[in-house]
Amino acid sequence: MYRDHTKVIQIGNRKIGGGNPILIQSMTNTKTEDVENTVGQILTLEAAGCEIIRCAVPTMEAARALKEIKKQIHIPLVADIHFDYKLAIAAIENGADKIRINPGNIGSTERIKAVVDTARAANVPIRVGVNSGSLEKELVGKYHGVTAEGLVESALDKVRMIEELGYDNLVISIKSSDVMMCARAHELIVKETNYPLHVGITEAGTLWSGNIKSAVGLGMILSQGIGDTIRVSLTGAPVEEIKSAKRILKTLNLRKGGVEVVSCPTCGRTRIDLIGLANKVEDMVQDIDLDIKVAVMGCVVNGPGEAKEADIGIAGGIGEGLLIKHGAIVKKVPEDQLLVTLRKELQNWNTGNA
Repeated sequence: MYRDHTKVIQIGNRKIGGGNPILIQSMTNTKTEDVENTVGQILTLEAAGCEIIRCAVPTMEAARALKEIKKQIHIPLVADIHFDYKLAIAAIENGADKIRINPGNIGSTERIKAVVDTARAANVPIRVGVNSGSLEKELVGKYHGVTAEGLVESALDKVRMIEELGYDNLVISIKSSDVMMCARAHELIVKETNYPLHVGITEAGTLWSGNIKSAVGLGMILSQGIGDTIRVSLTGAPVEEIKSAKRILKTLNLRKGGVEVVSCPTCGRTRIDLIGLANKVEDMVQDIDLDIKVAVMGCVVNGPGEAKEADIGIAGGIGEGLLIKHGAIVKKVPEDQLLVTLRKELQNWNTGNA
């Protein structure tokens, strides 16, 4: 697998690359200058399973705020910089564990060198980020449009620019909102470099469409052994990005832990609010750290059989339901007690199933 052979990079208290676990990243949507709200959001994301957080640094005040934010959080912090090289330097000086820049929009070689020299002195990695939306005109012309090949050439040009300044503590990110282009670009770049890759489908969209595009795109890329950190970019609350990323990694068998909820589609036999019940179960298990599968079935006719592959499940009937373990019926409970019964079973799972 490509990922096993990537360069190991230290980001704060975490390592990526070289076969280390794929880490989940998100980005705050608060004003970074607002330390209290930014810290509050990061702590919520940490609790949900975020392992690296990125903050926009559009002003010097935001750069200085990083120092206070760092004191109150527990995961590596990445400063996202565009255009102003002084902000990149200030972010590093105020404790950023990594910076994200596009050297192409930082300016002259002297300015890039100033950033690289500061990063080297602090041993802070640089994430070289290239997006399809900002691909250079020369490359658009060369490849007759925005292409995977153009994205890769742009990224490698930026990497070489920093390497020539004597620094190789780098992570690469090549993103596009075009899923197939993004996947193709990653397939190409792993043949050209061994730097760790941060993977995501940029500007993926809303919770609904963004999740579909991200699951398809990240699934294609990660299943080939490509990718060291990921972000599911959604137009929504950042905590939703973490939930989706965890599910994608678990589905690909790249991560263990966390309750997996499976539920049947509704049909004419359904006599309960299966959709509502399944959603409540999914919400309920977010804080339960068990590596098990929970089934939510809509009828007592096929429920036990369909739930055989799950560790535990519930199936609804008319005014009542069944609690099922490994396909066997354990007991009947009133419909309004199904959720409570299931939660009690899960909370006592290790005791009752040791």
